[in-house]
Formats: sequence, structure tokens, C-alpha cells
Amino acid sequence: MEAKITYFETPGVNNLEETLQLAKKRADELGIKTIVVATTVGTTAVRATEIFKGMKVVAVTHSAGFHGPNTQELTEENRRKIEHNGGIIFTATHLFSGVGGAMRKKFSTYLLGDIVANTLRLLGQGMKVVVEITVMAADAGLIRVDEDVITIAGTGRGADYAVVVKPVNSADFFDLRIKEIICKPRY
Repeated sequence: MEAKITYFETPGVNNLEETLQLAKKRADELGIKTIVVATTVGTTAVRATEIFKGMKVVAVTHSAGFHGPNTQELTEENRRKIEHNGGIIFTATHLFSGVGGAMRKKFSTYLLGDIVANTLRLLGQGMKVVVEITVMAADAGLIRVDEDVITIAGTGRGADYAVVVKPVNSADFFDLRIKEIICKPRY
């Protein structure tokens, strides 16, 4: 089998539209109906719900308090748009953080989640996020583990990674499979 991978010269938000269009094209080719997308303030998820109209779009946000106590980065305006467009918003503790993140912060030590996250970052920040949010969505019961999904994430803001993933629940983490890379930065 031969497939095309698009490599972006620079990472970041400037790749958002092309990433979503490439992912939509591949979803249509493969008959994939579920999209998982990372979103911070909600701009990426709003656009994803427009492009993937009629498909299941799960928008995974930063956890509450990610950037300080009592904060949520997803704007209310974008929350309304995502939900109006049929998207599902999921906010939870990040798979590779949680108590391990508190241990790192308090005791300046690294735990298993940090090691896995940093290993995935060898393929770029977005690949770590792709894996993390796919498992989080599966653990929440928002996506099936017996159907491939396309997961979209980015380097900082926007989206510059799209991959085809065989999801798993966290208890089966090492059975997750990145089946195809649709696009990513070349950096």
C-alpha cells in the first residue's frame, strides 16, 4: 500500500486549514466517521465541526486549572459554537499528567507518564497530544476502541498533525496503533 504524508515546513496555526482538509479527505477515503481533535480556546474545534459536518467530532480541551486555579481556556462563545455544530466537548485530567504532574511540580521528579510523553515528543509535540487525547476520549466512552478514528492535534495553537489511530483504553495503552500519519511538521 502506498499513501501520501504531507510535511509542513513550519509548525503551528498556519497549517490548521490544510490539516483539517487533508484529514477530511482521508476520513472520506477510509470511511472513518469519528474525529478526535485537541482544542485549547476552541477555534480548532469550531472549524473541525464545520468541516466534518455529519461526523462525530470529539473536542478534547485542556483540563480546568491547566493554566491556573479556576481557569478554563475554552471560551464560552466557542463552546456554544461547537455544541451548536454537533460537536462533543470533553474536559478531563490529561492522561500523562494528573497525579504524576503534581509529583513533578512538588518533588521535581519524573514518573512513567512523563517518560511516555517525552518519548512520544520525539515525533513532535502534536504526536504526544494525538495519543493522549485518543486514549482520554476512549476512556470516557466517547469513541469506540473497535473502530479507527482520525485524531488531530497541533504544535501550540491550531492543528498541524492528523493521524489514523486504532484507539484503546488506558488499561491497554501499549496496544494503541498509529496506523497512518496524514500530516505533520517536518521540523
